[in-house]
Amino acid sequence: MARVLALVLSFCIPFLILSNTASADGAPSEAAKDMPGALGTFEFKPSDWQEGKKTWWKDTDGVDPGKAGCHVATDADGKPTGRAFSEACLDDVTLVESNPEAGTIHGHENDTGHPDKFDCNAWCVGQGASKGMCKVAPAPPCEQMSAMCVCK
Repeated sequence: MARVLALVLSFCIPFLILSNTASADGAPSEAAKDMPGALGTFEFKPSDWQEGKKTWWKDTDGVDPGKAGCHVATDADGKPTGRAFSEACLDDVTLVESNPEAGTIHGHENDTGHPDKFDCNAWCVGQGASKGMCKVAPAPPCEQMSAMCVCK
């Protein structure tokens, strides 16, 4: 029972944090701006947010809605620091997609990121599929589940 509760909480807590911060929309990121389904960015503070601190991060998948990704915290030289957060589904079709390009070390002022939101149905149709949905998926090295667009 404790393992089931831990698994549920590892998915639900990041999801609740993401869904409560998704209202401050901006333009899509540079990597997402010309992609089908790109809805824009929003401010995201990790559950272990470090107020006033500039943090460094590396994304495992870049802006690729068809692949589950993990955002890994590093120092300025790219050495992992032990923090990470996954991509997530806000609902059945809306994906939170971290950015920028895969492997790029980038700073988050005030430990606040600006991930993209994607409409998975629009993204999948743009890939030649008939429809798409957001689905939970693993994305090592993140321990919590991530998410991706799945096309049909």
